[in-house]
Amino acid sequence: MELFHFSEDSTIIHFEPRVKSNRTDMPPVVWAIDQEHEFTFYVPRDCPRIVYRRSEGLSEADHARFFGASPAEIIMTVEAHWYQAIRDATIYRYTLPGDSFAIFDETAGYYISEKAVDPIRMDPLTNLIERIIALDVEIRFTPSLHPLREAILNSSLADFGIHRFENAGKF
Repeated sequence: MELFHFSEDSTIIHFEPRVKSNRTDMPPVVWAIDQEHEFTFYVPRDCPRIVYRRSEGLSEADHARFFGASPAEIIMTVEAHWYQAIRDATIYRYTLPGDSFAIFDETAGYYISEKAVDPIRMDPLTNLIERIIALDVEIRFTPSLHPLREAILNSSLADFGIHRFENAGKF
């Protein structure tokens, strides 16, 4: 299995375990994501985003509210003022050896390693919006993520991720 780490830094040659600021209850680890979920990192690191997919148990009303007439299985929403940064960004996908990693969150595709890891390779990625679209992920732009977050947290939607929300604009 290929695992990935994404960065805006093209010079990383070694990943040392560290404690994340929002996960201080955990030991130092190296984070990785699987291929199925890697698209959630096709944006600049600090870009807040909400990603959700159709899931079992979704009410008819919530289906209409979150998917409308869209045939997409997955929708990613970001704030509109991030459009240019996403369009112009180059991010670097580091392929990591999977042998020291253990699953952390299967639904989100997160893996962790308590050991240091050297990447197998690094690939620069550009045209990020086109990459997301090519995966049949619908990307939406909105003035604010706050209403969507509140709607999702109070819905029957079960499969979603809210990333870097602390960077979302004020509502």
